[in-house]
Amino acid sequence: MFDLSSVDLLDAFTRELRLCKLSEGEHVVVLSEPGSRGDYVAAAFGAAKACGAHVIAATVPGGSPAPMPSTHTGAGPGLVSVLNDSTAQDLLKSADLVVDLTREGFIHAPVQQEILRAGTRIIFVCDAPDVLIRNLPKEADKDEVLEGVRLLKQSSVMRVTSDAGTDLTIQLAGSKPEFQCGFADDPGRWDHWPSTMVLCWPEISDGQIVLAEGDILLPFKEYVRQPVTLQISGGQIEKVSGGAEAELLSTFFDDADDQWARSLSHMGWGLMRTADWFATAMYGKDDLMGMDARAFAGNFLWSTGPHPVLGRESYAHLDIAMRGCTVTVDDTEVVTGGRLTER
Repeated sequence: MFDLSSVDLLDAFTRELRLCKLSEGEHVVVLSEPGSRGDYVAAAFGAAKACGAHVIAATVPGGSPAPMPSTHTGAGPGLVSVLNDSTAQDLLKSADLVVDLTREGFIHAPVQQEILRAGTRIIFVCDAPDVLIRNLPKEADKDEVLEGVRLLKQSSVMRVTSDAGTDLTIQLAGSKPEFQCGFADDPGRWDHWPSTMVLCWPEISDGQIVLAEGDILLPFKEYVRQPVTLQISGGQIEKVSGGAEAELLSTFFDDADDQWARSLSHMGWGLMRTADWFATAMYGKDDLMGMDARAFAGNFLWSTGPHPVLGRESYAHLDIAMRGCTVTVDDTEVVTGGRLTER
């Protein structure tokens, strides 16, 4: 009996790298650590060759200084072996495209910004094979998220409400709207496969957030089972109340021993129509990063901890994906009751 599972992976990675505009003669580094999936390394290597690129597979030692298990949190400065190795950094800076297959990537790491300033494109690949294939992006996804970015840039206030009791007002001045579209096609661009979302980095938000049953706590990869109320003032979580999940969050904030643990970070809404809200329940916690949850169409995603616009580096990074919210940017509803507003 032949194992043909790698055929689908090779096809998906080839399509992904073509979306990243990988062209003949460009230089690719497939970056992995010992804990990375070998089939992903092989698929990325083969896909780069199929695109006519020069490709190097670089495996660096694993290990992160983050004071928590490496469970695809997206927090912290990335791999110690890259942070402390100028040779590894020079290799990544010399590439046209880096396919990052490490467990945490360099999402909030200062070293990532150094690599991007060299013009390198980085695509961070995570989640299970069927999640990648099901959520393979389309070129048109970029146009849609850019429309959301333009709206945020020209607006002053974002308001989030829900029947559960959420009523949060976010000041957009200086919030640096950004996006993820699932592929990295511009020089100096980082992106995330899979992902399709609009986000921003506000400083000031006020009101309350009420987590309802079925909202998702990441990186715990747990569904909320009892409502949780968070009081927000000046972009800080002042009070958490509710059931077991409230205790989980409060304990995380206290034990993090991090001055930014209760500070809100990025927030925005998901546009990935192929994503499944229930995917978090279908896999083992170590099998996925949870991008279905972070980017499913019509969610409201908010986070805590690191904030590059304000220069905050933090390990205390939570992403919380909510359903059933209405998101209004100035006078424009972009999400209505948890569904994307068609315009």
